[in-house]
Amino acid sequence: MSADPVSGRLVLAATPLGDAGDASARLLTALATADVVAAEDTRRLRSLAAALGVTVSGRVLSHYDAVEAARLPGLLDDVRAGRTVLVVTDAGMPAVSDPGYRLVAAAAAEGLPVTCLPGPSAVTTALVLSGLPCERFCFEGFAPRRAGERRRWLTTLLTEPRAIVFFESPHRLAETLADAVDVLGPERGAAVCRELTKTYEEVLRGPLSELAEWAAEGPVRGEITVVLAGAAPSAAPPVESLVGAVEERVADGERLKDAVAVVARAAGVPKRDLYEAALAARS
Repeated sequence: MSADPVSGRLVLAATPLGDAGDASARLLTALATADVVAAEDTRRLRSLAAALGVTVSGRVLSHYDAVEAARLPGLLDDVRAGRTVLVVTDAGMPAVSDPGYRLVAAAAAEGLPVTCLPGPSAVTTALVLSGLPCERFCFEGFAPRRAGERRRWLTTLLTEPRAIVFFESPHRLAETLADAVDVLGPERGAAVCRELTKTYEEVLRGPLSELAEWAAEGPVRGEITVVLAGAAPSAAPPVESLVGAVEERVADGERLKDAVAVVARAAGVPKRDLYEAALAARS
């Protein structure tokens, strides 16, 4: 990978989730030969390279959320100058709830070469292990941290027919699962995947009610990926049961009509019926 002006390129590479043995041969080569390695955590990069028996010969710099925008111009300059810039995160694929997408978008906008070295993904690994139907799925990133935002987000998933994957902090898992029970129902199928591919990997499967009870007993540790079963085809819920979700949104500052529109769309009920039910509940 020389510094020839025509050979510069941006390379995104997936790194192991936990087991270094999952690293691809192409990742090893890229680590050893890239001119620049932009890593979410340079210490973890060095640890991974040591575990793989690879010497990183290129320039190493940090590339985490807080510095991603500031690093972008310099990394684009490196690609323009004919250098190979390798982007890696702590685990899994860059740009998937991790730094990377801004750099890819900027490079693509300029017509600079961009490629990807595929590999481990917590999203697809959790889907496979969940035991839930996953022919179609959606990825939601990290669950919202604040309770009100989280419940509003869960409301939008009420009638989502695809399997749903999201990340969660172990410290907030119990609260999130408790909210999911309230919003999605206690019988909704789910799986909590903890420490995927690592020594203490654990996958718990069952209805949300059981998983919420388990998480409440705590403490939960490690990196968490949650999979929710898609909503089963069914009749729309009674509009009266949705009034609480509407009022939560109103309490957080939304206009009544806007809150009704969002909740009605997510639940598949007529906006007019839900609006009238909300007014009736108030009176």
